[in-house]
Amino acid sequence: MNFTNSIADHFQQPFYSIVSPTPVPNPRIIGWSEEVAALLKIKQDSVWLEALAGNKILPGMQPIATRYAGHQFGHWAGQLGDGRAIILGEIDSQEIQLKGAGPTPYSRRADGRAVLRSSLREFLCSEAMFHLGIPTTRALALLTTGESVTRDMFYDGHPAAEPGAICVRVAKSFLRFGHFEMLASDGDQKTFRKLLDYVLAMYQTDRVEIFFAELCRRTAQLMSEWLRVGFIHAVMNTDNMSILGLTIDYGPYGWLDIYDPNFTPNTTDRDYKRYRFSAQPAIALWNLQRLADAFSALGEDVSAGLEIYKTEFNLSFQKMSADKLGLSEFDLSLSEELDQILQLQETDYTLFYRELAGSITTNQLKDCFYQQQSKEHQLRIENWLSVWRKKLPAETAQQISAKMNQVNPAFLVRNYLAFEATQDLEKNNFVKFNELMSALRRPYEKPSEEFYKKMPAWARQQPGCSALSCSS
Repeated sequence: MNFTNSIADHFQQPFYSIVSPTPVPNPRIIGWSEEVAALLKIKQDSVWLEALAGNKILPGMQPIATRYAGHQFGHWAGQLGDGRAIILGEIDSQEIQLKGAGPTPYSRRADGRAVLRSSLREFLCSEAMFHLGIPTTRALALLTTGESVTRDMFYDGHPAAEPGAICVRVAKSFLRFGHFEMLASDGDQKTFRKLLDYVLAMYQTDRVEIFFAELCRRTAQLMSEWLRVGFIHAVMNTDNMSILGLTIDYGPYGWLDIYDPNFTPNTTDRDYKRYRFSAQPAIALWNLQRLADAFSALGEDVSAGLEIYKTEFNLSFQKMSADKLGLSEFDLSLSEELDQILQLQETDYTLFYRELAGSITTNQLKDCFYQQQSKEHQLRIENWLSVWRKKLPAETAQQISAKMNQVNPAFLVRNYLAFEATQDLEKNNFVKFNELMSALRRPYEKPSEEFYKKMPAWARQQPGCSALSCSS
């Protein structure tokens, strides 16, 4: 096990700051990803417990926090940085980062800590997205710290003590669009060029336009993948956009339980819905445009990549849409009619597509709706099914259904499930958490009935289920 830190080796301050995690009194590993541990070739033991809690610095580690900027909710926010994320170092070119391990110079008067509810959600969703086949940062471990952290969950003047926790994140790089934006804002041509060379090496090219075009392709494909599974990131600021095209920073994210293109789970975005489900592809393009602006400010024209984004997203979206319906090619009229039908009555997005795969010969969709179907809705569904069946490829129903079930997940770590697991963990009950960990590794297999059902009525108004904030 040899720790390095390529950011510290390649760059100078103020691109990053050397920091020390703040020790915690009683760390305990309560979540562990064997897959990520195997990738890093490490084992869960007392030494790693202390290191991942921030209580011990292992040989070769050089903990740092990086400085970046960003556009937040469409507005330039200036300097931001790793306010509660500390990179311990790298093993085999994989960065290990602690989220919630104490303050850094970029904490903006905050404590740099995190609470169990948000750390659990990040741990679960990082691994769930990986097993769904969606590019993402990973999570190695989830730890409780043995101390309380005070948070005002909805910024409404009602702070409360919650269990403290640390999520240990892993990625080839946690670099964001905002790192380039910060250097462009500084006018720091030298460091900008060094960062660009560093990223070009990760893309295995020496041409800026090739790197940016590939980033645009990856980001376009990522947006299509989010739409495929009904994922809403909910805080797509430029500082939350990965320079490698990964899903990064799991904050007030959510899933489409009820299909609604305008849904966002983020209470901060409740009025304007900038980061609603259907807007994510357009926001990704807007963010790429801001990154292109940063490049332009320092003499690089990468604008051609933005057209590649548009082309790639259209292609990937059409293929994704066809695959979800079991079709050989995209059918615009069929997709538009279905989109309208799904909004006529509250429809469970995940269950609908899974049950659609079993509706090639007979309608099995009745359990996908949150209220009893109206006659008008039943008629439109039946008409749509009739047209859809005629457009399916010349294969057996079993073959078509199998292909559809490879792209339409049967299990997601829905917000209410993560909420229930958090409630249980606070009582030292690990049953629900362990069941979720097992199910998320096989998201395309039909899970137990407990996990294959619509969102319960109680979750609609429960804080931390349908509505979340950035407080963590």
